[in-house]
Amino acid sequence: MKFLRTYNIDVIKLKEGRHSFSFEVGDEFFKFYEAEEWVKGSKITVTVNLNKTSSVIEAVFVFSGTVKLTCDRSLEEFDHPIELTEKVIYKFGAVEQEISEDVFMITKDTSSINVAQLIYEYIMLGIPAKKIHPDYIDEMDEEDFDEEGSLVYVSDEDKELDLGESEEENTPVQPADPRWEILNKLKKKD
Repeated sequence: MKFLRTYNIDVIKLKEGRHSFSFEVGDEFFKFYEAEEWVKGSKITVTVNLNKTSSVIEAVFVFSGTVKLTCDRSLEEFDHPIELTEKVIYKFGAVEQEISEDVFMITKDTSSINVAQLIYEYIMLGIPAKKIHPDYIDEMDEEDFDEEGSLVYVSDEDKELDLGESEEENTPVQPADPRWEILNKLKKKD
């Protein structure tokens, strides 16, 4: 895992105070994580600013650069800017473990922390789920964005129509889920 060693920060050698480290993220990085087929031509600089104290290490990740994405609509490639700032805290404790998504426990004798996985996850979170070329964003209307999900809103008038009898069949229409009926009864009590 020689590749991963380039993303190590030797924290045991650091004195208390502020320190800064810089990493370049390119195509080789995404090839390692097997994401090269949909993230190409990336040029991202990651600066990790550390503030080491006797009990914690506060790490602030600053991302600046671009990744080349393929438009979901036109299949054209375009450069998507990545401008992010994320914060992680490393607490000193008895065992090494992940406390939450942004708090990790490390031991006092931990020689180095590897930030490659965090860098990868933050970049992936910075990429939009729906990748649209900037030339086509102005052409899109709200209907294009509503296609992914549906509007979940029903007015009181709609509920009465759905729960009543349909005009065409003169048969009662059943609600989709009986749990909603119970919740509606609670709402009517107010």
